[in-house]
Amino acid sequence: MINLILFGSFFILLLLNVPIGASLGMSSVFAMIYAGDKLSVIPTNVYNGMAKFLLLAIPFFVISGNVMAEAGISRRLVDFIDDCVGHRKGGIAIVCVIVAMFFGAISGSGPATVAALGIILIPAMVNSGGFSSPFASALMAAASSIAIVIPPSIAFVVYASITGVSVGDMFMGGIIPGIMMGLALIVIVLIEVRKRGINITREKSTWKHRGQTFLKALWGFLVPVIILGGIYGGVFTPTEAAAVSVVYALLVGVFIYREIKIKNFIKIMVDSGKTTGSIMFIIGTAAVFSYVCTVHGISKAAQALLMQVSGNKYVFLVIINIIFLIAGCFVDANSAMYIFIPIMAPVAQQLGINLVHFGIIATVNLAIGQVTPPVGVNLFVAIGLAERMHELKDKTRVTIASMSSAVWPMIISCVVALLLITYVPWFSLVVLGKA
Repeated sequence: MINLILFGSFFILLLLNVPIGASLGMSSVFAMIYAGDKLSVIPTNVYNGMAKFLLLAIPFFVISGNVMAEAGISRRLVDFIDDCVGHRKGGIAIVCVIVAMFFGAISGSGPATVAALGIILIPAMVNSGGFSSPFASALMAAASSIAIVIPPSIAFVVYASITGVSVGDMFMGGIIPGIMMGLALIVIVLIEVRKRGINITREKSTWKHRGQTFLKALWGFLVPVIILGGIYGGVFTPTEAAAVSVVYALLVGVFIYREIKIKNFIKIMVDSGKTTGSIMFIIGTAAVFSYVCTVHGISKAAQALLMQVSGNKYVFLVIINIIFLIAGCFVDANSAMYIFIPIMAPVAQQLGINLVHFGIIATVNLAIGQVTPPVGVNLFVAIGLAERMHELKDKTRVTIASMSSAVWPMIISCVVALLLITYVPWFSLVVLGKA
């Protein structure tokens, strides 16, 4: 009965549009009251869930991403990538995918990537690229979802804090899968170009001009290099790397690009505080949810059921892909990690699945979830941007219905990439030398 109360109240609250963090906390309280547990354990579990040194990386990565976005790095990245591939058919849409991958390596957040790049790239794809407004908005949302797979990724930090695997290994393991998702989306762009008969819209840039735009964007490209190089070079821990990225971002924004002023800094800190607060609140309440599952044997029962249903690791991988894809339709990546990973990771280990590989699979699933209706967070950020753009040539209204129609081919292409990542561990482990 306690299972029904815990999960039933959780999904009812979600359907009532109660925020995910509050839904996790309230459903846990309902279950604890029914079971007669002491509610005094809630503060302790919330604190223990958040009080991990590794999680200190989250606010630093959030601040770093916001600083680099405010510093104008997104504009400079777009200029350079546009110089490289913008002269091809549908080039601006290819630019959208590639820049989203690079900016994702700076921000680590899908919604932040949509917000930073969409304001530039959605009008460019519609007005000069010849794409429809729904397609351009959907592509921006889908490409930005790669941000939680390309390192550094907040989702990887959360996964590592739950399972105890190395954050550095997760970061390195995400490089090839992130690139595969990008290539899958570029295939969809090329199909759309052929379907709409889109032609070349700009001349090829000279190598001299490419060199100039590269130098302007270079400081942004160096962020992931510094973070991954520092971690694997033994210079600093992942948490220290996140702090270093903030210092570096501030130096670039204030002294090199000179676009960060006092008023910008205040806005950055407020926005970062809001984002970090919402993430940590979810982590705290998810810890209480996980506590209830553990104390009342729900986790062990679920693990036993998984082992019984899927004694074969390939069947298990099919099941977890289905579960995560469905979960991604309703909850964010961090919440899904805390709900499912403590149950699934031990089973994955028993079946001989590398935990880094398993974490990559889970994260790719949840990245796809950022653009799957009805609660694809990237879709709603892109819709909000498109609605404010009155200068778009294509006047097709960007709604959840029109974007859902446009985004399905992108979701299917990413699922194909997911299947390759799932059943060919080499893609996730080769960089680590564990394939």
